Amino acid sequence: MNTANLQLKGLIMAMASICDAIVEKELLTRGELDTALSKAKRAIEQDDDHELSGANLAAILFPIRVLQLAGEAGSKGEGATFSDYAKLVGRLS
Repeated sequence: MNTANLQLKGLIMAMASICDAIVEKELLTRGELDTALSKAKRAIEQDDDHELSGANLAAILFPIRVLQLAGEAGSKGEGATFSDYAKLVGRLS
C-alpha cells in the first residue's frame, strides 16, 4: 500500500477520535459535528473551479464520509475499524 494512504488512514482515525473527545467534553454535539462535515462536503461538491471525475470527487469526499460514519457509530456507543468504515463508504457511495 502507498505510504501516503497509510498516513491518511492514521490521520482519519485520529480525527475520528478527536471528534469523539470534542463531543465528550461537550464542546460540540454530534449533530453540530455532522453539520460541519456536511458543510465541507457540500463545498467540495459545489466547487465549480475544478472539473473532477466521479472517482476523484469520491476520493476527496472519502475522509468526510468516514468521519460521518464514525460519528454515527459513536452516537450509538459503537466503533469500527478503518477497514469497516471504508467498506461501508464503498457500499453507500
